[in-house]
Amino acid sequence: MAPERVRCPWAGSDPLYRTYHDREWGVPVTEDRLLFEFLLLEGAQAGLSWITILRKREGYRRTFAGFDPQEVARWGEERMETILADPDAGIVRNRSKVRGALANARAFCAVQAEFGSFAAYMWRFVEGVPITNRWERNEDIPAVTPLAERFSRDLKARGFSFVGPTICYAHMQAVGMVNDHLVSCFRHAEVAALADGVARRLL
Repeated sequence: MAPERVRCPWAGSDPLYRTYHDREWGVPVTEDRLLFEFLLLEGAQAGLSWITILRKREGYRRTFAGFDPQEVARWGEERMETILADPDAGIVRNRSKVRGALANARAFCAVQAEFGSFAAYMWRFVEGVPITNRWERNEDIPAVTPLAERFSRDLKARGFSFVGPTICYAHMQAVGMVNDHLVSCFRHAEVAALADGVARRLL
């Protein structure tokens, strides 16, 4: 029998969480729709656990037009009320969070118009090259960094909501701006090997 792979402790034993850890977390993302998906889901997470949001991910996909920012940006108060009134939406039906998702879609599209893509805007914060950290213990990983604070301030200035520094750092971890897998985790080296191609894809 093959030995059990060593993972970051937070991946636990839940199959959904493990799959997310093994396939997505920390992988550099340069596709705008997926970046919008992560921003929307991370805003929804505020005050909740990430596994709660992962379990509702398909509900968010159905409710928010497959995470199409251009489509969501066109929605107004009437659509928001429809979403909030639907008990089968499969999302966190919190008025502030749903309103924030719609506002963030509009801000996201404005960034696309200015920079050509949200990815081009976002990856400027790390000069197109993911930061590969070498943490040995889970408790060493910060909840926020000065770079996340700067990213948060810029997003807020552009009209985004639910983008505090902690949420921004979680976003940076999720989309591979930083590699925060522990060095003992089998994904640390695999994710680090993906870093070189990011800047080239954005040129």
